[in-house]
Amino acid sequence: PGISIHYKMPFRRYVEVGRIVLINYGEDEGKLAVVLDVVDQNRALIDGPRSKTGVSRQIINFKRLSLTDLKIRDLARNARVSSLEKAFEEQQILAKWEATSWAKKLAARKTRLGLSDFQRFQKLVLNKKRSLTISTEYKKLKKA
Repeated sequence: PGISIHYKMPFRRYVEVGRIVLINYGEDEGKLAVVLDVVDQNRALIDGPRSKTGVSRQIINFKRLSLTDLKIRDLARNARVSSLEKAFEEQQILAKWEATSWAKKLAARKTRLGLSDFQRFQKLVLNKKRSLTISTEYKKLKKA
């Protein structure tokens, strides 16, 4: 009879209650928050919680948010701060975030921005030395 074809959806990050987001614009740029409710098609109610991430409860535009793969399970809409903090801590959201490659890239960028001119020069010299060592060892292996 009919042919059933199963397609795998490529997109998995939806704006939903409990979704962890990264704020990419404004005074809280670079901080994590949790979506507590969807206000309309352009805005969401988010909260840090403030004690963990420094973001207070606010309504923010979706354009200022980046959705992450992380999500707090079993979080009620408009959850109170205490229950949000408890769920945030129990599910170890900050530890999971810091283990992601996205967070590692942001941390590396932050450390690079803090380097002095001399430290950047030292890094350049070390990179050249490493590159030279790798290329000479590779040539030795290639000859053998």
